[in-house]
Amino acid sequence: MPSQREIRRRIGSARNIKQITRAMQFVAASKLRRAQESTLATRPYREKLDEVLADLAAVIGDEEHPLLAGRDLDANHSRLLVIMTSDRGLAGALNTNTVRFAAREITEHPGDLKVVPVGRKGRDAMRRARVPIAAYFEGFGERPTFADILPVARLVADDFVAGQYDRVDVIYPRFVSTLVQKPVMEQLLPIVPSEDTAGIPGGQFLFEPNPAAFLEAVLPRYVATRLYAAVLETTASFFSSQMVAMKNATENAEELIEDLTLSYNKVRQANITREMVEIASGAQAR
Repeated sequence: MPSQREIRRRIGSARNIKQITRAMQFVAASKLRRAQESTLATRPYREKLDEVLADLAAVIGDEEHPLLAGRDLDANHSRLLVIMTSDRGLAGALNTNTVRFAAREITEHPGDLKVVPVGRKGRDAMRRARVPIAAYFEGFGERPTFADILPVARLVADDFVAGQYDRVDVIYPRFVSTLVQKPVMEQLLPIVPSEDTAGIPGGQFLFEPNPAAFLEAVLPRYVATRLYAAVLETTASFFSSQMVAMKNATENAEELIEDLTLSYNKVRQANITREMVEIASGAQAR
């Protein structure tokens, strides 16, 4: 049985861990609110952009722009996956679930495939799995900006237009609620109108100077917007998952402290009883 000193040391360590996890929980909760607001504020903009693109697709053909060009996807087609994860851990199963989702997609659809990890956790996982990495970008911190994602969008769009890839998908953890973050995959290139806007008729918008010129300006920004929205979803998912994980860790530390305190009291009581028995035995021996 551990000594009183060892149990006291364990109780002190558990209390220190509890203080750290509680502080991380509160910090993650404060950052989550800002990240959640940014994520929810971006969704209406993206939905309206999908609506405009659906209207454009109804009045012009795929040949108007290379980012709209559909390609025959056979067994030998080339494909690129952009995988969004965080740089840091201590966020529960968030990164693990995202990496497993990506690994399942890679396994079920083999072929000429490369990945672009955004975040250290995704990069490390792809390296361990020996998946070819076309490029790597670190995470964009607690407050990602639209300018941060432009290099990723430019790289992806340029390689697609150059014919290096026939399809580009993005995988990221979608923020559903504080307790739910669901890994999803969305086709990024070639650009296809969202299914939610499939029934929108053409001609509801007026484009100046003409639809083709407007398309030339909006499509590169559309790619960057899709990636930026994925980054915001990942950021909000990270802080929500971290907050829940640190809350669970704090509760586990409290339970551990209670168990250790009970064990300490038992050992202390046993030591007191033994000393009393020794004193009584010594007195009788006299």
